This record gives sequence, structure tokens and C-alpha cells, in this order.
Amino acid sequence: MIDDLDLAYDERTGKGRHRRPGGPGKMIVALVVAVVLVGGVGWFGFNMFFAAPDHSGDGTGEVTVEVRAGESAAQIAGTLVDAGVVKSAKAFVNAARDDPRSQGIQPGRYTLRREMRAEAALAMLLDLDNKILNGVTVPDGRSTKQTLDLLAKETGLPVEDFRKAAEDPVALGVPDSWFTRNDGKKVTRSVEGFLYPDTYELGEDVTAEGILKMMVQNFLTVTGEMRFAERVEAERGGISPYEALIVASLAQAEAGTTEDLGKVARVAYNRAYGDFPCGCLEMDVTVNYWLEVTGKPTKTSAEMTRDELLGVDNPYSRKLRGLVPTPINNPGKLALEGAMDPPPGDWTFFVAIDKSGRSAFADNYSDHLKNEAIARENGVL
Repeated sequence: MIDDLDLAYDERTGKGRHRRPGGPGKMIVALVVAVVLVGGVGWFGFNMFFAAPDHSGDGTGEVTVEVRAGESAAQIAGTLVDAGVVKSAKAFVNAARDDPRSQGIQPGRYTLRREMRAEAALAMLLDLDNKILNGVTVPDGRSTKQTLDLLAKETGLPVEDFRKAAEDPVALGVPDSWFTRNDGKKVTRSVEGFLYPDTYELGEDVTAEGILKMMVQNFLTVTGEMRFAERVEAERGGISPYEALIVASLAQAEAGTTEDLGKVARVAYNRAYGDFPCGCLEMDVTVNYWLEVTGKPTKTSAEMTRDELLGVDNPYSRKLRGLVPTPINNPGKLALEGAMDPPPGDWTFFVAIDKSGRSAFADNYSDHLKNEAIARENGVL
């Protein structure tokens, strides 16, 4: 990182260097001067003599600066110089190099002071009390419709702006390669699943499209760090990353506890790709998703009609063979991990057995009926 920062500084402060006239004699004189400096006053004096320009105080007044996601210390340094916070980019680069905590500077807007020592400016960026909070939190497992409604409410931006921006997932930054299925089903392009749930700090001139792009980029960053796509392709027996994303959303919707996310994902894989008699998911959450996207109120399982549960016009029907067309929500990291690396097991049934949401899993219907009896005893069914 430091090499890049040094280069960025050199380019900022000197776009070209020209050889001065003079022969070897002058070069020798310069070398002798340097040697005398080092020998006479020590390395500290030499370093101070050639130190990067820096202010001496803690600054005055107030100035707002913005650190953007993914910026290097060199880029942050450039912003600070432009805002009059530090005297030189090199001084801030040096301070960041000497403080490992600089790797943890969070994106967002900060209140700093003008004409600060670089070390003091770095300290203020690391102190979250100086961060200007203008954020919105999107919980795990919200559908895109629910997410857009939440964002509109929290930001005051028209919900139609969010809906329009959400129409084209590729324009928001979802790579076209994500929309690949290996199960023979037609791909339905949707931003569902890619709006990563998190807390987002928003700038002053934020737009609906900008927020959704930020969320998609966060999804790509998180899944990239997890190596989600690579591991799914290598370990899940020919299942595509998009199919695993669908499974993650199913686990997010169905699991009552975080501990059960991976097991529910395994059930979904076993039903859609294993020897489950109908080869279908048989999950009511997919039916509710269909009701939601078609503008109808969601229902409990007991309230659903036979046509809603099994209707041939419902692409999210309980009896649809294989996986549904798209994810049904935007899963969090634990659900993604559960779909990427589910625990081994032949489970094809599960049921919540207590009011904490904990589920019991079975690989045959007889044991599943026993688990349902436990659920009834606990007042869950």
C-alpha cells in the first residue's frame, strides 16, 4: 500500500523531473553534503531535513471531508490536502504507514479542522465521534419491495425512484455472470438477493440509484471476501452461485435461529436436487413472496388457498420442481455462509419445535411426524 501511496504523492507534487545542468563533480559535492549531514547530526536530523511538509498544530475551525468506500490512504490524503486539512499528502501517507489502525478508517463524512498535523488528522478520522451520521439500516431478509419501501421512508426520496432504479440489476453493478443457472431453468434477471443488508452512511446528495449501487457493491465485496462464487462452483456439485443465492434466501426466510441457517439450506438442496419425491421445495415462504410481488397481502400457511399453494400460474408454487425463479429476499452473511457451506445431512424435513424458533430436522416422514408432535406439545403447531 505504501508504495502506491508514495507514488500517488510524487505524482501529486511533481509531475516531472528535469536533470539540472552539472557534471559528476556537482553530484559528488551533493553526496558529500548528505554524508556530512548524516554523520554530523545523525539520522534524525537527516530525516527532519527531508521531512514532508506538515503543519505543527492541531488545527482551527471546522471542515467536512468525505472518505469513500475502498479509498487508499493516498486518496484520502488528496482529499485532506484539497480541503486544507493537512499540508501535504506525503505527511498523511507517512502517518498512515506508521499507524496500523489506518487500515480501519471507515467510509463516511467527518468533521475535521483546517491546518492540522497529519498525525492529528489521522487520529480524528479514527475517532468515530467525528463521523457525521446519516445512515439507514436494512435488516437481513427483507425482500426488495420491503427494502425499497424502507429506503424511501428513511431518506425521504420517492419510492418510485428506487423502483425505477431497481429495474436493471446490471446497471446497478450486478455482473452479468451472476445470472447463470445450471439446473436447466431460464434465468430471471432481478436485483432480488443483491441488495446486501447492512447499515449505510449516506452523503448529502445521495440518489436512489446511488444507494442501490452502494448496496450491490457491498454484496460483491462481502461475497468476494467469502469467495462465495468460487467455493460454490468448486464444492456444491455443479450448482451455480445464483442458485446458491436463491437457497441462501430460502434459508434466511425459513430458519428461526442463526444456528439452523445451514441446515435449512441443506434441506433446500436435498429437496431440489436430491431424491425428494416431488423434487420440489414445498415451502410456503415462496408462495408468500409471490403474493407480495403481485401486490397481494401475505398470509399464514393456514390462510393460503389451494390455488395459491399449488396453482400452475404461480412460478413460486410449493409444487414447482426445483428452485424458484429468483431469490425471495436479500440474505445476510450468515445465510450466505450456510448456503455456501451447509453441514452434511440427508434431511428433507424440518419444523420449528419451540417458541425460540429452533427447528428439528428429519430425513424421513415418520421422524418428521414425531418432531411435529413435539412442536404441538410446545404450543408451536
